[in-house]
Amino acid sequence: MTSIFDANGKNIPCTVIEAGPCYVTQIKTMEVDGYEAIQLAYDDKKEKHTTKAEKGHFAKAGVSPKRKVVEFTRFEAGHRKQFGDQVQVDVFVEGEYVDVVGITKGKGFQGVIRRHGFSGVGGTTHGQHNRLRAPGSVGASSWPSRVFKGLRMAGQTGNQRRKMINLQIVKIVKEKNLLLVKGSIPGPAGSYVIVERWS
Repeated sequence: MTSIFDANGKNIPCTVIEAGPCYVTQIKTMEVDGYEAIQLAYDDKKEKHTTKAEKGHFAKAGVSPKRKVVEFTRFEAGHRKQFGDQVQVDVFVEGEYVDVVGITKGKGFQGVIRRHGFSGVGGTTHGQHNRLRAPGSVGASSWPSRVFKGLRMAGQTGNQRRKMINLQIVKIVKEKNLLLVKGSIPGPAGSYVIVERWS
């Protein structure tokens, strides 16, 4: 993250997103595919890491192999594209609001205190020498004689798809295809995200 100052001198925390150039690699139509969508591809990758099927798919659009491919079902009529066309940050406008989808940072297997914010046993009296971060009782009595589904327990944390909504675009750097959105987005630095415009 970084921060910039607006016209009033207010410091705005924001995240920098490199949003292009993306290339149109497929156009889905109602007649052929049953729905309308545009497939965009981003970020070059080496030929040796590309399958033959992917090579043929990208060659049909006349672009080099890409790492990230995403479909967008909502695309304004005025921004309709053809095979191989570039989509850059000029489709966005400063001040508009977008949603950003990404994969959160993976934290591995974590206990209930870190995963769910449990407070632990608390005091260290009454023989609680090794139970300070334990979840406590999880079962029930003779009924229902089982643990209910959804009970908050230790487990794998993070590495989940998350969407941050209503993020305002505070600045666009067209020559570098950069978007500066207000606030934070899911995922570590350098990860892929999907920027969705409001319909």
